[in-house]
Amino acid sequence: MKLARDTWLVYQQQMRLMLRSRTWLLFGLAQPLTYLLLFAPMLKPALASMGANSYADAYRIYVPGLLVVMALYGGLFTGFGLLAEIRAGVIERARVTPVSRAALLLGRALRDVTSLLVQAIIVTVLAIPFGLSVGVLDVVLAFVLLALIALMTTAISYDATLLVRNEASLGPVINTVAQPVALLAGVLLPVALAPMWIQRVSDWNPFYWATNGMRALFAGDIGDPSVWRSMLIVAALAVATVLWSARLFARTVR
Repeated sequence: MKLARDTWLVYQQQMRLMLRSRTWLLFGLAQPLTYLLLFAPMLKPALASMGANSYADAYRIYVPGLLVVMALYGGLFTGFGLLAEIRAGVIERARVTPVSRAALLLGRALRDVTSLLVQAIIVTVLAIPFGLSVGVLDVVLAFVLLALIALMTTAISYDATLLVRNEASLGPVINTVAQPVALLAGVLLPVALAPMWIQRVSDWNPFYWATNGMRALFAGDIGDPSVWRSMLIVAALAVATVLWSARLFARTVR
């Protein structure tokens, strides 16, 4: 109970700080909206072989992938904020309070997840005029899956930050890992269009299963095995990465 209460207190404080500046929303949405408006319209002929006979079909395939890549990159780059707080002594000052160290990390992680979900909701709503349609239960489950993805990537980013502790090295490390992972997840174009060897490699990528689950939910196929498979895989990885982050944070931040 103490951990839950402390996490909630840290989360509230972090949300107040974030809401004082609106730039996080502007810069967070700039690139996804660019892809939504300028890239997605070109997908109708490219995805015709997969049954995308209209722009609505193309957006139903593309938007879930866009949301996954937002959670992937958005989550992985949250470590820069934690590193800035460590350098400024914010974490050191908070450490002397009765709040648990795990809560200091979890509260910040939930703030980052909230930020990514708000951005994802805005992108989804803006895709509706282009023909995107999705059921209420389907989109709710899709955002639950997206929240788990964001929590996992945020925890991974915190892990990398605590281990690297250097802005000049952290950026290249994240980009080197994120780019092939995103491409092998089929976030821009479905992996089904790729050669067979790429499809086999993608089977080992948890973000590939997450993208498939998101697309099945946006297609209204809630009973698709990829939905529950992706939920189980991402939930297990989210729990594992959060536990590791909390332990690493408690051990390294002194």
